[in-house]
Amino acid sequence: MKITAIDVWALALPLTRPYSLSGGRLRFDRLDSTLVRLTTDEGLIGWGEGCPWGSTYLPAFARGIRAGIEELAPAVLGLDPRRTDVVYRAMNLALPGHPYVKSPIDMACWDIAAQSAGLPLCDLLGGRTDGLVRLHSSIPSGTSDELMAEIDLARTEGYTFHSAKVGGDVESDIDRMRFLDARMEPGEEVTFDVNRAWLPAEAVAALNATTELHRVVEQPCETLDQHLQVRRLVSQPMAIDESLQTMGDLLRIIETGACEVVGLKIGRVGGLTVARRMRDLCIEAGIRMNIEDTGGTTLQATAAVHLAQATPEPFRRATWLCVEHLSLDPVEGGARNDGTGHTGAPTELGLGAHPDIAALGDAVACHHE
Repeated sequence: MKITAIDVWALALPLTRPYSLSGGRLRFDRLDSTLVRLTTDEGLIGWGEGCPWGSTYLPAFARGIRAGIEELAPAVLGLDPRRTDVVYRAMNLALPGHPYVKSPIDMACWDIAAQSAGLPLCDLLGGRTDGLVRLHSSIPSGTSDELMAEIDLARTEGYTFHSAKVGGDVESDIDRMRFLDARMEPGEEVTFDVNRAWLPAEAVAALNATTELHRVVEQPCETLDQHLQVRRLVSQPMAIDESLQTMGDLLRIIETGACEVVGLKIGRVGGLTVARRMRDLCIEAGIRMNIEDTGGTTLQATAAVHLAQATPEPFRRATWLCVEHLSLDPVEGGARNDGTGHTGAPTELGLGAHPDIAALGDAVACHHE
């Protein structure tokens, strides 16, 4: 089997309403996603997606994916997509770095590999585990009342796990964290996600003032070095998200005991091939994971759910479905909130999610062998 064509679509994804994080310094009203279709000489087709959360959140942007695929296509065409490590090495030789560019091609290869094996994708990523995948809501920055109103809305959709975006003025953040903590119901979880907004001194002040809360605090500072500086001076369980980009980052996180939780975002680390390796290393180190992605349609969310479904409890902590923030989702099938704040990986062969070609419009690039 070999890859004979790589087709690329650009898809504008309006949000249902503007979304802010990091104390409001980052604000978005739409995303720009890239969908990739790999076609093989044996008739199997695989789909992948790459969707950065805008161009200001991380060193990644949508047009970079499409330009990067143009560089990668000559190296990937003609390869067997089932040999995922071989394809990934070829991409690394053709374009060092830029992991987010490689993720949609890698996802599509895994989709084909699972179809060829006659398995749902999760069974190729380690095997389907029992139980459903718990979902977490994503609560944008705002006042205490605004945050609580968003949590109440998420509760109506079945969510019992919330990621509340703080990271503004420290004194106000202290009030917000206490306000939300006091209003959590039995069995409900809340993570305080700072999204890198605090300086180390601010993080130490905020966290030492709220030691009674016992909630996970996510990515308080910009860099891993700053996070470690804070870690030495506070007692809360902590999560690292944006600072986990490479396997080297994860090795350092484990070596330094930097956190109890990581945000394992598939597109950011370079795709399912890399994310699966990181998943296994986190299990060995006893680190829990939010397995998800930075954005995108049900296509991208379903890939994350497959990896989460193949991850044993209690290591899979929660997964986010960006699609619930979108007003457009031209994808059939895939993983969806079942109304209780949970989902499961599809049982269909491969990814189990299929874009509606008619809704995508014309491809922006077509690469053929």
